[in-house]
Amino acid sequence: MKFIDGFWLLKNGVKPYYALQVVKADQQTDGYELQVSTKPIRHRGDTLGGPVLTIKVHSPTEGVVGVKIDHFSYSEPTVNIPLFPNAKPIPNVKLSKAGSDYTLSTAGLNAVITENPYTITFKSPKQILTSAGPKHQGVFDVPSQWTLSSASNSSCLATDIGSNPNPEPLPPIIRYINSELNLSPGELIYGFGEQFGSFVKNGQTVKIWNQDGGTSSDQAYKCVPFYLTNRNYGVFINHPGEVEVEVGSEKVSRVGVSVAGTSLEYFIIYGETPLQILERYTRMTGRPPVLPSWTFGLWLSTSFLTSYSSETVSGFLQGMQDRDIPVRVFHLDCFWMKQYEWCSFTFDPDNFPDPKGYLSEIKRKFGVKICVWINPYISQLSPIFKEGIKGGYFIQRTDGTPWQWDLWQPGLAIVDFTNPKACEWYLAKLNALIDIGVDCFKTDFAERIPHASVKYFDGSDPMRMHNMYSIIYNELVFNLLRDRLGEGEAVLFARASFAGGQRFPVHWGGDCESTWEAMAEAMRGCLSLTLSGFAFASHDIGGFEGHPPPEIYQRWVAFGLFSSHSRLHGSSSYRVPWNYGEEAAKNMATLLEAKHSLMPYLYQLAIQSTETGHPMQRAMFLEFPEDRNTHHLDRQFMMGPSLLVAPIFVPQEEETEYYIPAGRWTNFWDHSRTVVGPIWIKERVALDEIPVWVRPGTLLLRGPPKTGRPDYNYGKDLRVELFDVAEGETLAKVPGGVVIRADRQNGKIKVTIIEGKASINSIFLVGAGGKERVVKVDSSATEVVCELI
Repeated sequence: MKFIDGFWLLKNGVKPYYALQVVKADQQTDGYELQVSTKPIRHRGDTLGGPVLTIKVHSPTEGVVGVKIDHFSYSEPTVNIPLFPNAKPIPNVKLSKAGSDYTLSTAGLNAVITENPYTITFKSPKQILTSAGPKHQGVFDVPSQWTLSSASNSSCLATDIGSNPNPEPLPPIIRYINSELNLSPGELIYGFGEQFGSFVKNGQTVKIWNQDGGTSSDQAYKCVPFYLTNRNYGVFINHPGEVEVEVGSEKVSRVGVSVAGTSLEYFIIYGETPLQILERYTRMTGRPPVLPSWTFGLWLSTSFLTSYSSETVSGFLQGMQDRDIPVRVFHLDCFWMKQYEWCSFTFDPDNFPDPKGYLSEIKRKFGVKICVWINPYISQLSPIFKEGIKGGYFIQRTDGTPWQWDLWQPGLAIVDFTNPKACEWYLAKLNALIDIGVDCFKTDFAERIPHASVKYFDGSDPMRMHNMYSIIYNELVFNLLRDRLGEGEAVLFARASFAGGQRFPVHWGGDCESTWEAMAEAMRGCLSLTLSGFAFASHDIGGFEGHPPPEIYQRWVAFGLFSSHSRLHGSSSYRVPWNYGEEAAKNMATLLEAKHSLMPYLYQLAIQSTETGHPMQRAMFLEFPEDRNTHHLDRQFMMGPSLLVAPIFVPQEEETEYYIPAGRWTNFWDHSRTVVGPIWIKERVALDEIPVWVRPGTLLLRGPPKTGRPDYNYGKDLRVELFDVAEGETLAKVPGGVVIRADRQNGKIKVTIIEGKASINSIFLVGAGGKERVVKVDSSATEVVCELI
């Protein structure tokens, strides 16, 4: 929210109450509780009238300091972001006082509170990170008509008014709590979930309010109230409702955060590296479970508006098999159900007369898992709609009638997941699908959730439920799959999410066009999402809207197969490769085999994501924060710490450009090609290639060729590749408890299996100038000594 006119004046009708002076400070076990006046206190008469804010500065876990600003005190809200859902906090705080300053110290982060004027300064051992100075925190009374000019509010109010001609009137004045943090010269801001606009967020207004706006707008499916800076800290805004963030867009040297209400809490999260910040943030909001290894294979979809039946599906799978492109997951999009009946959770008998038998047949013949599309909306033409009405399973208006509208499906209602009976009813429908062979669900939508003139079964605040609805929905479905199929076998393909949603993977990027620009949007969305606590990211290969030209399709396939999860999906056209030429199918087979061979490395990254919260796809600056050239890069990424991937976003006749950091890097496809960075590379890249470079010092473990699938024994017939490893010890792990060590000493390298059971097929030693030596290994050997090149 923007409250000012220029820098000096307030907008008409706005009345501020700034936090100015600490009038009382009480020490608590984890911090200080402050009473802060909103006017100077010179004598006792000044204590009469006007707000006094209660501000708690505390440390819930090491390296983190929270600031909670309260105006009116009342009972705790019913909807909150779960904190520490699958990891315990690590208390580590020291409190001290010197004169009128109070200090909290935790794991390198110091928060210094000054009484008059009231300020909080956040410091690391090396520098001041940021600060909230005089007039940086306070409450603002705003005329309600202002909220109607807010992009998110106007959109959502229009949504609700469209379904209810008599919405509740707004009060004349709406109170906001606002807090600002300084932006230092050169400081850059990233994150806020899956944002498709400029990768660096400086100068932007960001609305944390989930909406179904595609990838070509400022709306987002997965908004997250967290941002990361290039200055060794992140900020998590602990608020589930609408949060408005001005990133240098109201006051150019501040990040302003505002919420409508009486309470706002944010956490400063310090880290010596960006990855450590993400570790601490995901400790607070959750980390993903271990995913089934089969999810890292190729997902093929029927697409959306296309015509499909059991014959079409079989034809697709047979065509992929004939071209040596093994599909691991087949996805049936919306029209597996009858039109107008979404969701009925029943296969259309005209196209799938025997769904159980048919699913069993294609699973046996083609070795696929089955995914089907669902959402939380029930059409009034669905055969189960009356069940929902009778049971009271839908979100209601305040007058007790079901909330309905016609956008998407006729007279649809929305399942109220705060009602335990509604959850049981919904899960029974999904259980029946699992019984006939469905392995996972694409949990679509959950952004278009009303907030005005509605009520939930448990009395939840609709404004606070709007974003959180996606979490409750995905958690419900994910837990069902885990309970039915076993630990480590559950996976979703979800579109909407919010803070903490990384616990219920995987997420894809929503509806994009089939253009170069949209492919770049998809990448920015992936990188912003993985900078916001999410370990995995995917997108519609080829784009959703439109029919991509063969060149864009092939470039997108390369990008998609070097993403954590890879799905071919479109809207009105199929994404099977032979529709774009047999050469496209041949190239896809080569790229898919490369991904399968990398599974010992990739799946270990997924396991580490569970342990640390580190993402698989990483913005360049996550791995190279000291290299300022990486801080704006949004068209290339690191897959884990070792592989640099630079997808192509230009036609073949044009040069692409990407950046290589310091050191001698080796081409993944051709080990004889090396380059010494830091350097910008400009080159024309053949249509069957994608630039992938291996970081110096890497011990890369790969599986054998022609595995045919992503889930195999990662410890058998390993190919060990060593790229300019330094003197001393280098370790690498393989899923299943295998640890392999490479010791370089005096011109020799000794490769040893030090933990677990594994067999090594060959060792590739890549040295200076791309010189390579291949050493064949007896599969029973647990230690091999190789001469260096």
